[in-house]
Amino acid sequence: MEKAYNHLEVEDKWYKEWESKGYFKPYGNGDPLSMVIPPPNVTGALHMGHALNNTLQDIVARFYRMQGRKVLWVPGTDHAGIATQNVVEKQLAKEGISREELGRESFLEKVWEWKEKYGNTITGQLRKLGASVDWSRERFTMDEGCSSAVKENFYRLYNDGLIYRDVYIVNWCPRCHTAISDIEVEHETKEGHLWTIKYPLVGGTGKEFIEVATTRPETMFGDTAVAVNQKDKRYTKWIGKKVLLPLMNKEIPIIADDHVDMSFGTGAVKVTPAHDPNDYAIGQRHNLESVIIMDGEAKMNDLVPKKYQGMDRYVCRKQVIEDLESQHFLTKTTPHEHAVGHCYRCNTVIEPYLSKQWFINMEKLADAPIKVVETGEIKFIPSRWEKLYFDWMKNIRPWCISRQIWWGHRIPVWYCDDCNAEIVSKEDVTKCSKCGSTKIHQDEDVLDTWFSSALWPFSTLGWPENTQDLQTFYPTEILITGYDIITFWVSRMITMGLYNMKQIPFSHVYIHGLVRDSKGRKMSKSLGNVVDPLMIIEDKGADVLRYTVASLVTSGGQDIKLMDEKLVSSRNFLNKLWNVSRYILMQETETDTRLGQTIADKWILGELCRVVEETENYYKNYDYNYMIDKIYEFVWGEFCDWYIEMSKLHKAESQATMIYVLNAILKILHPIIPFITEEIWQLVKTHPLCPKDEQSYPSIMLSKWPVVADVKFDNTPVKLFQNIVKAVRNTRAEINVPVSKKGLIVIKGKNAGLQEYVPYFKFLARANDVEFSEITPTVKYAFAVVGDVEVFLPLAGLIDLDAEKTRLDQEKNKLVKDVDILSKKLGNEGFVKNAPAAVVEKETALLEEKKFQLKAVSEKLQNL
Repeated sequence: MEKAYNHLEVEDKWYKEWESKGYFKPYGNGDPLSMVIPPPNVTGALHMGHALNNTLQDIVARFYRMQGRKVLWVPGTDHAGIATQNVVEKQLAKEGISREELGRESFLEKVWEWKEKYGNTITGQLRKLGASVDWSRERFTMDEGCSSAVKENFYRLYNDGLIYRDVYIVNWCPRCHTAISDIEVEHETKEGHLWTIKYPLVGGTGKEFIEVATTRPETMFGDTAVAVNQKDKRYTKWIGKKVLLPLMNKEIPIIADDHVDMSFGTGAVKVTPAHDPNDYAIGQRHNLESVIIMDGEAKMNDLVPKKYQGMDRYVCRKQVIEDLESQHFLTKTTPHEHAVGHCYRCNTVIEPYLSKQWFINMEKLADAPIKVVETGEIKFIPSRWEKLYFDWMKNIRPWCISRQIWWGHRIPVWYCDDCNAEIVSKEDVTKCSKCGSTKIHQDEDVLDTWFSSALWPFSTLGWPENTQDLQTFYPTEILITGYDIITFWVSRMITMGLYNMKQIPFSHVYIHGLVRDSKGRKMSKSLGNVVDPLMIIEDKGADVLRYTVASLVTSGGQDIKLMDEKLVSSRNFLNKLWNVSRYILMQETETDTRLGQTIADKWILGELCRVVEETENYYKNYDYNYMIDKIYEFVWGEFCDWYIEMSKLHKAESQATMIYVLNAILKILHPIIPFITEEIWQLVKTHPLCPKDEQSYPSIMLSKWPVVADVKFDNTPVKLFQNIVKAVRNTRAEINVPVSKKGLIVIKGKNAGLQEYVPYFKFLARANDVEFSEITPTVKYAFAVVGDVEVFLPLAGLIDLDAEKTRLDQEKNKLVKDVDILSKKLGNEGFVKNAPAAVVEKETALLEEKKFQLKAVSEKLQNL
């Protein structure tokens, strides 16, 4: 073994070996276990969220392979309709070309070219992370099989009356030029204004008017009524009358509707059915006209006064406010904080927009998905995330599935130009099935990206064909994902799995938190706090990154803070593992294969039995941070710091045990840190003292989970021994005993079983002898208390008592002087008042430190 571990040489070497040899494919006759990767966008690059999510999935895959399960982890990418089209459009814009100029077919050719060239970036990066997915089964949401599944799903839903086309208010993105669903809208609280506007009464004296309050005065051109609550006595006499719409001189009615909040603004609201979902509902109840006043780019159209036509909505807002004020219609402007919806892709403010779209009636599909979680057929881990799921499913709204873009699954609906028939087909249509006309055209829209992602657990296994993979691996066993897509994705996979397959798509949903920076902030380019996982992999290695993120995952699914010191700690642990392995493997090989020959051997085998059992349970329950703490404590603390040191007294007898324990350690660590464990294990398995059956496995990932003998060993004496050694070492350090000096240790109190540890005391506690006594020594001594035991170190021959006392007296006098000076300084009101706060804080901390040191020195003197 090289002196230092070099991840740059090891990681690429082993991943190529694993992939080329097909080790990621399901093998064996064990019970099947399958997972599907949450498909990253084809436009994406590996970020910390991907690193966390795929590390956790890979831990599951590698653990259960070693448990003998037939593991299939399916990889793939999402076509990301809006995002991918935006990328390609920007690229074309640099060349001075628009997609409209190219036309649909030519544009789609350009997108496919881009996908082939750049779309595999993230899959290469997942390889860097060590993801053991079966690349031979890699899927893409627009590949032939997934496209077939999408058409089948649409066809079934349509024929069952669950998909329909209707005019409705949708969330329109003026930048992406498409509708998006409710959960693709991100709401941000913004400081805005509430403008109060006078609407004059028609036929009145000219001094009568009703005041309405609005946050969006530019939409007033689409007003078709003013609404008040019929219980509001202020407006009872106004109901049924008409007012004049300012800036347009258009008459609109005053109506009564229970939807109106009497406490908001003036209690009277403008009704704009084409540009607000609540107003649309009012319009439907009162049969109001819906007037669309903007185009798809949120610019004012020709249904507004000419002066405002062509203006951007915000430019128009400014002009409308100026005109209302100059014409004395604006009575008040007040600050108003409210939630504003933004497109989750481009962050453009959403425009509520009346449009004809395709919808799924999710309410009719919701009962079964709710029931399978309520009954525990599908378990959320941790269970607290069920509330978010239920809140969404029990208040489900129609899902708008049509998007006004070109990249994606084109809606499989054709329209006859002669008889107006609507034809839904899984195959391309060339003539009308009703009148036989060839004058037909396909719907221009594509389906929401999530429509295809909702089918991912079974479309990736071959559905709608009844493939062998589908029969063997569906339903999948576990889905691992972040809480941010429970509504986007998890709920829809459960819904479509139950609808199409009549089975749940997975039995467990493990929800993890999001990765944030060391201060708990969301990572973003604007804050400059984005951490690139590939940089960590390059600098410290994939194993360090994997170990770090897994150790930070909590059982409660909280967000995690990524801290540099944690990465350093993880690297140190890997170095410790490398160094102890190197030490063991460099020993001269003995021929004695017997295990547990010494008391140290028996103790470490007992501890190994415990840690293997606990680790296995932690893996199965997804308690990764507890598991890593336990493994760290065992490997670094018990194995390296204690057992290896104790075994130096009897290297020949302990060598077989050392190799046996190291082999098991590598296996329980492999799912977390696969690269370094593979590198070391390849050397361990060929060691003459390693169990022979290990040599039959070509890779540690294909070997069996360690099954260790249940060694019954009372570890009470060894724990007491270790604590006494630590106490002796600390005491010797406190009184400055030279390392080379050995001395007597006297142990008083309950010491059952410690007699066997005398050789270890002599070696590890620098003792020339150990006495067990029931009386306190009469000579001068230093002492420590360990539980029910008192430990004495007679000082004769260890240190020069007079010289040590003189040294401590001098140190004490200096500390007394320092404390006096600092106390006087901080007692000076002028200093405290005039000095910078940081200086006062620093001096205060220094005083406390000096007081602590003075107390410690005084205690040492008293002990002497």
